[in-house]
Amino acid sequence: MCGGYAAGGGYREVWRLSLATLQWAPMPALVSGRTGHACCAVRGALVVLGGETDHGLTSSVEMLSEGGEFVELPPLSCGEICGAAAIAVEEGDSAAGQVLPVGGMAPPGGEAVSTVQLVDLATGVCTPQPALLHARNLPAAARMLDGRILFAGGIGVSDVQSTAEIWGPPVQGDMDAAWIWRALPAMGAAHA
Repeated sequence: MCGGYAAGGGYREVWRLSLATLQWAPMPALVSGRTGHACCAVRGALVVLGGETDHGLTSSVEMLSEGGEFVELPPLSCGEICGAAAIAVEEGDSAAGQVLPVGGMAPPGGEAVSTVQLVDLATGVCTPQPALLHARNLPAAARMLDGRILFAGGIGVSDVQSTAEIWGPPVQGDMDAAWIWRALPAMGAAHA
């Protein structure tokens, strides 16, 4: 559990749950308290991207170092993000790893977006990817065993999203072609 909202602003605390003992243990605190941030594990280290700090939306990135404390990485070249989901990307050509932040909200009005970026954590450079089929703020995300990535729910432009979509290889399986989005049936839809 990492960051969040506490009375008066962003929360800096980080907690780890041991699945063996079902006990919570404190971890080093974030450099900046934040809420609405994206986080995921990259190469065994916790990475925190963007969110809202006491100073507003941020493009800052933090990673739990081998030294046991959070350190700041280069900021996101694509600017501030908030409300995005993040998935680590399997790769071998990045010094610090790569993350795929997806969706979120656009400043200043907070409208849901369909933005997808590939972020190189060593440099902070964001490379645009094919956009989501539906704008989503605060979506759920998970990598499937076959490598595809599932995104579901969240808050859309006008209301709660009840759709899901999956990001995977092209239908023909051409590994040189760009990965594409496919819509899944709406949650709660009757099965035929």
